[in-house]
Amino acid sequence: METLEPILAEHPFIKGLKPEHIQLMVGCSRNVKFEAGEFILREGYEANEFYIIRHGQVNLEIHSPKRHAVTIHTCREGDVLGWSWLFPPYLWHFDARAMELTRAIALDAKCLRGKCEKDPSLGYELAKRLAHVIEHRLQGATLQLLDLYSSTD
Repeated sequence: METLEPILAEHPFIKGLKPEHIQLMVGCSRNVKFEAGEFILREGYEANEFYIIRHGQVNLEIHSPKRHAVTIHTCREGDVLGWSWLFPPYLWHFDARAMELTRAIALDAKCLRGKCEKDPSLGYELAKRLAHVIEHRLQGATLQLLDLYSSTD
């Protein structure tokens, strides 16, 4: 039976982890598929999983009373979707919607948090890697805000 180990081991988010840490993550992983228009995450819901996008496009959205859904980031192949699973209170802060058929690897958050509790070095490595993802997304949001507010009147 083929496992997700080779795929996970080569993904930039996971690459370089100790082999035993990769094995722990494989034990919490499964393939998933989302149809176009399907919500993957909903703001305020429990953050039970996070995703490595293998194919497709996912928009992270916030809701504005005047504009409805506003896309704040687009995830594509190779991107990591979701970090709220690692930080209490483990609730999503945004919606995420598949914009086309999207295939991903889902990592069970409760399973992974339990493994991080038992092996703090795994938790530390994942927190460092997620911090990098968060930094990248904040830089993108900053550029969007600069673009939005730099238009001359």
